[in-house]
Amino acid sequence: MILAVAGGKGGVGKSTVALNVADALSAVVVDADLAMADLPGGRGPDLHDVLADRASPLEAVRDVDGVRVLACGRTLAGARASDVRALAPALGVVEREFGRVVVDCPAGMAADAGVALAVADRVGLVVEPSAFALPAAVRTRALARELSAGLAGVVVNRAPAGMDASRFARALGAPAVTVPASDAVANAQARGRPAAREHPEADAVAAFARAARVLAAGAKDGAAAEPAARRSNQ
Repeated sequence: MILAVAGGKGGVGKSTVALNVADALSAVVVDADLAMADLPGGRGPDLHDVLADRASPLEAVRDVDGVRVLACGRTLAGARASDVRALAPALGVVEREFGRVVVDCPAGMAADAGVALAVADRVGLVVEPSAFALPAAVRTRALARELSAGLAGVVVNRAPAGMDASRFARALGAPAVTVPASDAVANAQARGRPAAREHPEADAVAAFARAARVLAAGAKDGAAAEPAARRSNQ
């Protein structure tokens, strides 16, 4: 299973959702934002090296505080040297080895976001708790559908207490889960760790677990069949 975590625009907490959902699913999380990496890094080869054919995907996966991470480099030179066409086969290699992969996509409609969406079995869309977030989310949903990636669910991130997410579910045509605003999550993310590793009792941790179950259940429309078939032929 490859789950792409996408957002219609930056600043919605997409990387936070990707890291915490990957932790809940015991999945590898891949930072596929080639120009603005946000997930924890470290020493050793990274996605820039993989996409420049300097390292294999598996040697770039490493354990970061109990979570398997394929981090991305943070240099402009590394981004320029990366061949985005190599992303799909690299994700396929990681999926075959580890089973579950969560991809933190670039925000918006960038070309490299489309590559991750094209290879994904399903998409989780992260939005802000505001009606103003819907137009950008709808555009990303349309791109995912065009690339045959089914929308598995919507995560309304940093939601106020008691918020009803049904309007997002209706507008985007997928189940919607709220994750409450949480200092515990923000503090853990600043240290590059999933919230469950530092604050397992936080309400947001239970919300991420619910989101992980919804997103792993897959898209309702069966749109995942084509990308899965393409990967099997690579």
